[in-house]
Amino acid sequence: MEELPNLTDLQEKLGVSFSDDKTLLTALTHRSYLNENPDFELDHNERLEFLGDAVLELVVTDHLYQNYPLPEGELTNLRSAIVRGEMLSKIALEMGIEPYLLLSRGEKKDTGKARQYILANAVEAVIGAIYRDQGYDAAKKVISAFFIEKLPEVVEKGLYIDTKSKFQELAQDRFRVTPIYKVLKESGLDHEKEFVIGVFLHDKQLGEGSGSSKQEAQQEAAKNALAALEKDLEK
Repeated sequence: MEELPNLTDLQEKLGVSFSDDKTLLTALTHRSYLNENPDFELDHNERLEFLGDAVLELVVTDHLYQNYPLPEGELTNLRSAIVRGEMLSKIALEMGIEPYLLLSRGEKKDTGKARQYILANAVEAVIGAIYRDQGYDAAKKVISAFFIEKLPEVVEKGLYIDTKSKFQELAQDRFRVTPIYKVLKESGLDHEKEFVIGVFLHDKQLGEGSGSSKQEAQQEAAKNALAALEKDLEK
C-alpha cells in the first residue's frame, strides 16, 4: 500500500486543525481505493459526503436568506449555482484537495469528467469531516471562505440564471413550442453516472449537454441551444 499523505499543509490551507486526522483522511478516500486496498483501516468518503452536502446547503441557504431579499425561485437558483458540481470541483482545486486524494490506479489516470465528479464529492466530504471533528462554526467558516465569497461574482455575471427556463420562454415566444429533453446516452456506475441529453424543438435538435445528473445535463443542453438560437436570431 502506498504511503499515506501528510495532511498538515492541507489543514493549514483550510484553516482547520483536526483533532483526529483520520476523519479528514476518510474524507479524501475514494471507494475505488478500498477496492485495491481491502485491508485499509478507514472507510470511503461517501457517508461524510452525505453529511457535508447537508451542512453546505444549510450554510449557503442561511446566508442567502439573511443577505439577499429575493423570491424563493431566485434564491434556489443562486444556491444551485454555488453548490453545483462544476463549482464544487473548482473549489476543490482552490482548496488544494486533489494531491491528497486516495484513488485507485485507474482513477488516478482519469482527468476528465470523472475526476471532476470525484473532486466535487470530496469537497462535500471534507466539509462533513470538518463538521464532525470541529463543529458547525468551523464548517461555516470554511464554507464562507471558499463558497460564500463567490456569490457577488455569481450575481454580477448572472451565473445563477436558469438557462432551461430562459430557453423555454424564448422557444415558446418565437415558435409556440415547448422544448423536449431526451437522454441520448447514459453511462457509468450508479454513484458516478454521466448523462448526455439533447434538447429538441419538434424533431430538430438544437443543443446537447452532459452532466453527472439529468438536471445538470439539461441545463448545459439548454445553454448551448440558447446560444445557437440567439445567434440565428441575430442574422
